[in-house]
Amino acid sequence: MKTIERFTRNPNGRDLIVGDIHGCFTKLQAALQAVRFDPARDRLFCLGDLVDRGPESGCVLEWLGQPWLKSVAGNHEDMAILWNEGSIPAEHYARNGGAWNIANLPYEREVLASAFAALPIAIELETEQGLIGLVHASCPTATWGEFAAVLRSVEAGGLSLEDAQGVIAQALWARDRFERLDESIVPDVLAVIVGHTPMDAVSALGNTMFIDTGAWHPARADKPFVIIDAATLSPAYAALDLAV
Repeated sequence: MKTIERFTRNPNGRDLIVGDIHGCFTKLQAALQAVRFDPARDRLFCLGDLVDRGPESGCVLEWLGQPWLKSVAGNHEDMAILWNEGSIPAEHYARNGGAWNIANLPYEREVLASAFAALPIAIELETEQGLIGLVHASCPTATWGEFAAVLRSVEAGGLSLEDAQGVIAQALWARDRFERLDESIVPDVLAVIVGHTPMDAVSALGNTMFIDTGAWHPARADKPFVIIDAATLSPAYAALDLAV
């Protein structure tokens, strides 16, 4: 099981990061066009919750098949896996945006669950300024190094998935840092970047950045997705065209 992945700095282009998509892939494409995303050079890192709530969740496998797109798992991917296993009731899943998948044929649900189960819980991204940690909801341990060690132990077979389930569940679902307004620094990384908790604007508590601005919500139809440049930890701008 792949629980954590590490990527060296992109030597050819930019590393860009986006929060929750929730089935709004046309809107994501517009945001990528606005920053002049180059699929031949740039990479896009997603913070999970690729599906549910929005109208285009069925496009998720096409997007996950792009070599330039990398994503961690979110709690909505977790729900799709649990639904396929028969572990959550349809009413609960539907209330959280899963009606599109409930309507799928069994083999389609299985394909989706398999694709989501292959997503890592966390990604480590190297930049010139330092290491960035990407996780859907929260770094669930006192340090990023401790969190990464738990995930790598699961991957290596030294720790069972069941024993790590508490840590993984917090990584996918927790909002405790935001609820406590915890401004402490997460050691071992330059920044931890999360989605999951919709904010009015990109915000930070300590070195944890919250970048889900709820652009997927119908009430925020006029609000574009915010794309973060990993090199600056600031919103990305259109790349300069230096061709002559």
